[in-house]
Amino acid sequence: MAKGQVTNAPTQLSNSQLTNPAIPDFPATIPSFVVILMIVAIANQKGGVGKTTTAINLAAALALRGKPTLLIDLDPQANSTMSFLDIAQVTRSVYDAITDGELTMRDVIQPTPLEKLWIAPSRIALAKLEGKLLGEMDSHFRLKDKLEPVCKDYPDVVIDCPPTLGLLTVNALVAATHLLIPIQSSYFALEGTDDLLETIEKVRARPNPALRILGVVITMHDKRTALARDIRLQIQKVFGGKVFNTVITKSVRLEESPAYKESIFTFAPDSTGATEYYRLCEEVIDRA
Repeated sequence: MAKGQVTNAPTQLSNSQLTNPAIPDFPATIPSFVVILMIVAIANQKGGVGKTTTAINLAAALALRGKPTLLIDLDPQANSTMSFLDIAQVTRSVYDAITDGELTMRDVIQPTPLEKLWIAPSRIALAKLEGKLLGEMDSHFRLKDKLEPVCKDYPDVVIDCPPTLGLLTVNALVAATHLLIPIQSSYFALEGTDDLLETIEKVRARPNPALRILGVVITMHDKRTALARDIRLQIQKVFGGKVFNTVITKSVRLEESPAYKESIFTFAPDSTGATEYYRLCEEVIDRA
């Protein structure tokens, strides 16, 4: 299959299909002289905080702005991959690109049904990466080295990290220009953030001093409850100006869209989730 061609793909989303007046039209094209490389790692070692949902929909929003965007699924659970592809049809994954010296990232990248969005898929084999690279001098740089040759083709890259602070996440932080941290609006919201921030500082100290914390996005927020409002204030107190203005609220549509192998923008373009992720995309671009 040629790059950019998808068979049996859902109807492509056009600007006119964004019926929600809160969402401005996506620009049809980006001027050719605008070449800004942004590699955003989405990480939090706490599971169930909306990392994959944020990765899928941020990548989709960036693609809808007209620039080629690459989503890298670095989680062995492969939820980002399954949101766009039939996992049974994935024969080569990020694991193969990282561990096989003969393969490049281009050999594993596949188009998605959304125009301008490609994905480097994951498979369960990725869980073996840490053991495979144990003792290798360049183990922390494998993703960065494989990604650099394709960056000119994909100026926007989003990396969906696993819920750990192991070698996979460190590879993402070494390769990234920016870090986005999703934090669920729940009682245990800030649990483990100290460990994450410590890992970030270690990465900044040597392998990637240019890594910037893009911000913290509050996810799965239920604004009807006093607890959620209190947790939001607590998160803002800890992270200050790093907290995005956009808050991602709980949404059935956001939960349903991956089952139909779509982003929120094609599945429910007039939903609250689409509005919020478009606004988050705008904030990400402004900050980056």
